[in-house]
Amino acid sequence: MRNSNQSFIRTICYNFFILGSLFLFTACNDSPSKDKTSKTEIEEVEKFNDIFWNVKAIQPDGKSLDIKAFDEEGKSFEIKAIQNSDQDLFLDIKAIVNGERLPVKMLQSENQFVPVAAINKEGAKYYIKAITKEGQKLDVKGVARFGNIVIMKAINKKGEFYGVKAISPSGQLNDIKGIKINLRDREMSLQGIGIHAHIKAMHPAANEDDFKLPAKNQKKKSYKSDFERIIWNIKAITADGKNLDVKAFDEEGNMFDVKATQDSKQHSFLNIKAFADGYELPVKVLESTDEYARINAIGKNGVLYEIKALTEDNVKLDVRGVSRSGNIINVKAINEYGGFLAVKAFAPDGKLNQVKGIKIFDRKVEMRTQGRPVYAHLKAINQ
Repeated sequence: MRNSNQSFIRTICYNFFILGSLFLFTACNDSPSKDKTSKTEIEEVEKFNDIFWNVKAIQPDGKSLDIKAFDEEGKSFEIKAIQNSDQDLFLDIKAIVNGERLPVKMLQSENQFVPVAAINKEGAKYYIKAITKEGQKLDVKGVARFGNIVIMKAINKKGEFYGVKAISPSGQLNDIKGIKINLRDREMSLQGIGIHAHIKAMHPAANEDDFKLPAKNQKKKSYKSDFERIIWNIKAITADGKNLDVKAFDEEGNMFDVKATQDSKQHSFLNIKAFADGYELPVKVLESTDEYARINAIGKNGVLYEIKALTEDNVKLDVRGVSRSGNIINVKAINEYGGFLAVKAFAPDGKLNQVKGIKIFDRKVEMRTQGRPVYAHLKAINQ
């Protein structure tokens, strides 16, 4: 009987051991897989119910005018700013035509006031107009360029300008304007149509409503600015409020400045450059399979310069794109414990901009610079 009991007990223990092992194996297999999945990729597939912001022209008395897209037959279609993530810093503007969301662009023009239109896949243009209460259609155009920004206005019959805004369901206002990535007059071609600027809704800028604008629509001249450039410093901010320098490093470890450059009156959308070997190199978020997206300055023949934040002890911290929210790539310095530090641009007079990756297009690779695939453009934008 004693031997039988011992055998029975051994059998029970063995079975518990097997069951425990199976449970542990199953639990391990049910845990989230990290293979080949980056945090930025996870962010891209997060679900968000789109929020549609209304697009209006605002008259001096505060009354608003509807803004619509019109086809050749005069049929009108809705224009909306679309918030497709938790961020409302940088929103797409779309025309809703027969259930399709069409991009809205400023078109290349020989005139200073450039038309604004939605463009479908066949290259048909739907011009954007503001509608008065009497049913008059007012032109909506890009009226003046300031660096990377083209101010957009509705224009009444007397030549007076009305601001164009995106208004959220909760009453928040964003400025609607043209955004330029390159310096040339022609930004790109879309369905064979020359594009001058991309239309986006951004947080209101403190000074842009006060810009002096041209009184008449004249033949366009080559863009030149006599603005005295202002250099903004790029810093990573620690939890205790210390500002760490952000620098570019080549393969030999040589260190170069990284700055935001204000080349016009506007400071809501600034380029970020690395000043290396006598050149101003573009800084981009690169397409990669890394856990966090790499940020590099790109030199001649695609030579890469690493972007790092420097601690007081000269420890180099990675500066990376750590997550995506719609058109925005959140940029952080990563400390030795894996913590995230905000990255900001500081003007000499104390103004502050956020450093963000910006996506213009709904595709993985925005463009190629010196052969390098660019995932997003690094900019200092209004908070």
